[in-house]
Amino acid sequence: MRSVSGPGARNRHRTTVRQRPRVGHIDFLNWLPIMWGLARTGNLIELDLVHGTPDDLSDALAAGSIDLGPISLVEYLSHTDELELLPDLAIGCDGPVMSCLIVSRVPLDRLDGVPVALSSTSRTSVRLARLLLSDYVGVRPRFFVSPPDPAIMFAQAPAAVLIGDVALRTALFDAPERGLIVHDLGQMWREWTGLPFVFAVLGVRREFALREPDSVRRVHADLLTARDVALAEMDELCERAARWEEFDADTLRRYYTRALDFDLGPRHLEGIAEFARRTGYRTNLSAALPDSA
Repeated sequence: MRSVSGPGARNRHRTTVRQRPRVGHIDFLNWLPIMWGLARTGNLIELDLVHGTPDDLSDALAAGSIDLGPISLVEYLSHTDELELLPDLAIGCDGPVMSCLIVSRVPLDRLDGVPVALSSTSRTSVRLARLLLSDYVGVRPRFFVSPPDPAIMFAQAPAAVLIGDVALRTALFDAPERGLIVHDLGQMWREWTGLPFVFAVLGVRREFALREPDSVRRVHADLLTARDVALAEMDELCERAARWEEFDADTLRRYYTRALDFDLGPRHLEGIAEFARRTGYRTNLSAALPDSA
């Protein structure tokens, strides 16, 4: 390869290098379709991806280490003064979600005053589990935070709140073998309220949205397109992902098309508002209404 450092290069000017938008990426299977779509459209090259758990990304957005991305609903509700909610894209469910669970050796109504281990990776699932146990089931366990490892959790408690890939694995493989009872948080919320539940939303730092409105619009549009591409190519996505995951293609397809809901429409916003009302958070969801998108 020839060098460009000779005399002919002297008249060349360096272009101004812009920083890519720093966008969060959840290191769980539930965000894999978005990654698939970004790769298929070529828009992945436009982003500086920051990987982490939902709690990691929530902390990063609150601290300004990323500009926008999927964050825990509780984190958004806790920082509405600094964050804006982008419309039309979220991670939620309208019934069983498969990957946010209370797994127990005993019926839930026997957990009053009993230790229950909480996953250390998602504040929203933990807050929802606390709410459901206290206000829906009518028990008040003694909660403690634990690494998201079922072996550690069940060594210290008869029940645990699990999320993400660990929850999927436990429900599909471990629970039947060990006689554990699986309670789906999405299904419990649906039975209690009749509404969908939203676990993660797409948040953006308000100062970044004001400083870089075009970047926010472009990234938001790219993420929506990525979702739509993934849904249209779901069979191929699941077949190829199953080569590298412990779940088969049919399980992944059921998870992505029947359990998870990647929309954020009026009923999802109603679910968010209901959760906020029951937990004492303030809400300002007007920016996420379809008419204002």
